[in-house]
Amino acid sequence: MANIKLHSDSPVSATSVSNTFIDEYMSDANGEFVKIYLYLLRLMNAPQASFSISSIADKFEHTEKDVKRALAYWERMHLLQLEYDNDKNLTGIRMLDSSSRDAAPSDPGTSGRQTEPAGAPVQNAPASAALAETPAPAQTVPAKKSYSADDILNFRQNESVAELFFIAERYLGRTLSATDINTLLYFYDVLGFSTELIVYLIESCVSNNHTSIRYIEKVALGWADQHITTVEEAKQGSPVLGKMYYAVMNAFGITGRKLVSTEIAYISRWTNEYGFDSDIILEACKRTMASLHQPNFKYTDSILSDWNKKQVHHLSDIAKLDAVHQERKKSSASAAANTASKNKFNNFTQRSYDYDELEQMLLTTNVH
Repeated sequence: MANIKLHSDSPVSATSVSNTFIDEYMSDANGEFVKIYLYLLRLMNAPQASFSISSIADKFEHTEKDVKRALAYWERMHLLQLEYDNDKNLTGIRMLDSSSRDAAPSDPGTSGRQTEPAGAPVQNAPASAALAETPAPAQTVPAKKSYSADDILNFRQNESVAELFFIAERYLGRTLSATDINTLLYFYDVLGFSTELIVYLIESCVSNNHTSIRYIEKVALGWADQHITTVEEAKQGSPVLGKMYYAVMNAFGITGRKLVSTEIAYISRWTNEYGFDSDIILEACKRTMASLHQPNFKYTDSILSDWNKKQVHHLSDIAKLDAVHQERKKSSASAAANTASKNKFNNFTQRSYDYDELEQMLLTTNVH
């Protein structure tokens, strides 16, 4: 694959990571995606640096598809911009200043919405099957508003909004900041979410160990893209789930009911936090059923968590782990067999003799 030119808007030549990236982006991203982003920052030390997708793949022992998925993710987060030629070949990557990204990005693994600063038109990235399996929809993101103290006071006169703030503080475990309040009012006033839907949104994110208001906003924007307006719709078709909702239900043989919020949170973790594709998630579900003969999201999560720590990216990686596991089992069984073999000659009752008595018996025995 041809070399790609890497250039930046920032005049800084040192390898530095902004606090904004650490505070607002890093915790929500797949660890492998973070590595690739940091490596791009490192490459910026070389002016007009060139590299290739294959060189990054070799560097981190990934496939080129993994690298492209990471680049597409960071473009959705508006931390970089991918540049293409007329044939839609990737020719350049422009690193954007993360500290100036005011518009909330879309949720990873969801609709892939492209967000722009308020007032700017939305432009889709070139449709490339190699970089994104589904192209981003051409939609305009509702602009966020900055609410004044008087505006907030007026909203608080609404009993349901006042209750929303109270519940949000309990779920998030902190006093709401000005950013928190403005974001919640954005959901209510601009996106048109009911207070019940906002409460469910916060509950779902917190149950998945995400209390960042930026993360919650990403999920909310994904729901808005899907025209989700009720809690029931969110439970059935949340973008956090995508097609995995029904795929997992089918793998577990769950019928006659819908998934509860804790189960939905697990699927969100597998797809968003771990960054697993459906084939790996369904393999974990299959192993759960083989071991327990019944659905168990916690057990499946333990499998996927272990695979995530061991940097599994493909089914072939799982096959390698299985081979290592089987080899260890054989070694353990062989060691146990050798130990038993060494001990078997000692597993009989030792006899004791009185040699003086035997000698006396021989002397008194008549010989014929």
